[in-house]
Amino acid sequence: MDYVIEMLNIRKEFPGIVANDNITLQLKKGEIHALLGENGAGKSTLMNVLFGLYQPEKGEIRVKGQKVNITSPNIANELGIGMVHQHFMLVDTFTVTENIVLGSEPKKGLSIDMKKAEKEVQEISDRYGLSVDPKAKIADISVGMQQRAEILKTLYRGAEILIFDEPTAVLTPQEIKELIQIFKTLIAEGKSIILITHKLKEIIAVCDRVTVIRKGVGIDTLDVEGATPTQLASLMVGREVLFTTEKTTAVPKDVVLEISGLNVKDSRGVAAVRNLDLTVRSGEILGIAGVDGNGQSELIEAITGLRKISSGSIKLNGKKLSALKTRKITEAGVGHIPQDRHKHGLVLDFPIGDNMVLQTYYQRPYSKMSMLNNKEINKQAKKLIKEFDVRTPSEYTQARALSGGNQQKAIIGREIDRDPDLLIAAQPTRGLDVGAIEFIHQRLIDQRDKGKAVLLLSFELEEIMNVSDKIAVIYEGNIIATVDPKKTSEQELGLLMAGSKKKEAGEKKDV
Repeated sequence: MDYVIEMLNIRKEFPGIVANDNITLQLKKGEIHALLGENGAGKSTLMNVLFGLYQPEKGEIRVKGQKVNITSPNIANELGIGMVHQHFMLVDTFTVTENIVLGSEPKKGLSIDMKKAEKEVQEISDRYGLSVDPKAKIADISVGMQQRAEILKTLYRGAEILIFDEPTAVLTPQEIKELIQIFKTLIAEGKSIILITHKLKEIIAVCDRVTVIRKGVGIDTLDVEGATPTQLASLMVGREVLFTTEKTTAVPKDVVLEISGLNVKDSRGVAAVRNLDLTVRSGEILGIAGVDGNGQSELIEAITGLRKISSGSIKLNGKKLSALKTRKITEAGVGHIPQDRHKHGLVLDFPIGDNMVLQTYYQRPYSKMSMLNNKEINKQAKKLIKEFDVRTPSEYTQARALSGGNQQKAIIGREIDRDPDLLIAAQPTRGLDVGAIEFIHQRLIDQRDKGKAVLLLSFELEEIMNVSDKIAVIYEGNIIATVDPKKTSEQELGLLMAGSKKKEAGEKKDV
């Protein structure tokens, strides 16, 4: 069998941990090959070895049968290997074209020939159906379009083998469908793809073969045809995984969060939340369903004090939150799992132990007379690391060194441990594997069962349907319908999210 990529018996070590232990992965020409594993299993590390960001301690890499030594991404590019990272490597203030040609700019004399660059980018975009505006600034385009810019960047450099690291983690359902079509176009053009993902449905929908790794060790490589989500999940986590979360019927009680006539503007000064009413009670999980960009982010930021409101009121247990600063809102009993873990959830250059007390470091026992008590901080960190299965060499490891899923588990552990009256969970399982998703869903339900209120924001309809007791549909910054997940379907929700069946203006929305 001829392979375009062979990674044979790869071993990669970091201080105190073996990330890849004798792993073999072989990619055929024209196939989409999935790399499946839990958070921290070593998937991204293995691909960073292939892309030249890391050097392996043992093993060899072959490209089209020839042994190679990939010591940098530039050499990977020369060998026809491109990588689209989970966290995009783009300069926000540059245009799409400027980002794509960065380091490989076409010249006209001594200056950059930007017209030629834009033309080349447009031609590649048209050829692969990527539909990206070459002149648009990165800061002004959607996450899905930014990802397409990353794909264009690899194609511009002549990549024949493309590595995608969790490419659907930040995409809407519609963008995921479009990305899958892009994959098919790339394969039809003779490319080969390695896809790192946790999403079993996507593997079954689009991949030819899958290699499973668990805790740094290769478990199996098998054909996707005939494989089931249950089988793949069991191989990944080493036990049977439940795909539906069992829970008792909710018994909502007192109103915890009450929002009336809320108006909030986005960063450009445009109305993002419009005259919104919302109520969340103790003992219930209220899910917010909507297409990304309909005011969800601005709503969460307004509740948590990260964005000023234009008008209206937000009350927690009958007391106004609207005028309070973020710390006071936190102290009043609001927990926040933010949808952007890097921007609002962690200080990436701090140890993970310090990140575990970001909301409480100034309180006893973590500090006394303005002096941090590192012994107590690390004691708390060890407790949460164990309880929430955060895969890290130690509590002293920098937060940025953890996988995205383990960063997320650290944030969730920190917020749930504080036992807030209102827990806001925005995209709580983004980037998590099926075992971790099962665990987190159960923790949200446990909070509900303890009489807490949970506000769940997710773009995963399956998650919203599975975990919520009530679903509020947001469209153009307003709650247009409230439905019972037991009495609706994904199809009906999808229609509501697109704005159909909108309630009459002025109708009371009792959520």
